Amino acid sequence: MQGFVGDHVKWKRFHLGGCVGGWAAEQEVALAGVTIKDVAAAAGVGVATVSRVLSGTGSVSAATRDRVQAAAAALGYRPSALGRSLKTQRTGGIGLIVPDAADPFCAEFIAGVLETARTENCHVLLDASGDDPAVEAEIVDRFAQQRVDGVIAMPVLGDAGAWNGLARLGVSVVFAGRVPEGLSGMPAVLADEAGGVRTAVEYLMGLGHRRIAHLDGDASLGGARERRAAFRSTLEERGLVPDEGLLVRARPSADAAYAAAAGLFQSRPDLTAIVAGGHRLGEAAVLAARELTLRIPADVSVVVVDDVPWAELCDPPLTVVSRPARALGERACELLLRAPARRPGRPVVLPTELMVRASCGPVTASFRPGRSR
Repeated sequence: MQGFVGDHVKWKRFHLGGCVGGWAAEQEVALAGVTIKDVAAAAGVGVATVSRVLSGTGSVSAATRDRVQAAAAALGYRPSALGRSLKTQRTGGIGLIVPDAADPFCAEFIAGVLETARTENCHVLLDASGDDPAVEAEIVDRFAQQRVDGVIAMPVLGDAGAWNGLARLGVSVVFAGRVPEGLSGMPAVLADEAGGVRTAVEYLMGLGHRRIAHLDGDASLGGARERRAAFRSTLEERGLVPDEGLLVRARPSADAAYAAAAGLFQSRPDLTAIVAGGHRLGEAAVLAARELTLRIPADVSVVVVDDVPWAELCDPPLTVVSRPARALGERACELLLRAPARRPGRPVVLPTELMVRASCGPVTASFRPGRSR
């Protein structure tokens, strides 16, 4: 058979590469032009047999399978992704939507998805919504047109219509970190946002703090709703009435986050601790505290949701609620690729962890003007 395969390759070079010039060019054209019919001719079997061997379906003897695989390898045959997608009406890829690909948390999440997809020989199409519902709808529509096999998304919590459209097309969807209202039945992987904030508040109260502020994003985005509810309930369960003046929301931009943090510190000099619901808000809180010459933790203790690299490099290093970004990505990809019948009906919730560092301390006397302890 080796001689036959060699002669067949020479025939392809003669007919396909003769007018190209140069051995390397001939070889490239020969490999690019190899079809399933060429493999069948080289192996001495029918095209249907080659198709069964290469797709792994149907009954084929071991000897025939070996002969076909040897012929395909010798000819340098590669299955056509375009042809396969035309036949199945699917690209064989996964669509991935995140708010911001450059965000440290999103970057770790993306890495988890890519690592898992690679082990399953799936390629990933990545796009970012910027937390804009209109942009997200455009991305979802484009993925639908491209006939991706499935979509993993950290969605904007807006209109569920685009996601329902994907479901009607038979495209699997798995949400991560967030679930739009009205779509709670779809597969999802979430971090235990409520448990993380509860642990942080309990830790601060154990240090003697009672006037604790909560700085977070819009309640319609991410886990902000869950974090705010957990913050309030933890105080109430310990006999404290939540102070509405210490519950502050900020828009997602860095400037808006800084303005919200600075305004909070200036308007409430009596606060002794703050829980920031994300690394961008945490960064804003630290910068505003420094600008106002507040000492951390002597004047204000700081806890940040999300463990990003700079948090440990701060002076002092920041206490954080660590959300498992990479594990969220890995688990979401595993959930998308498993059979629909095996997907859980309720969200998969991954634990968070309080990483205690030096940015929190007990309530102490302070010389800060306007503060009463």
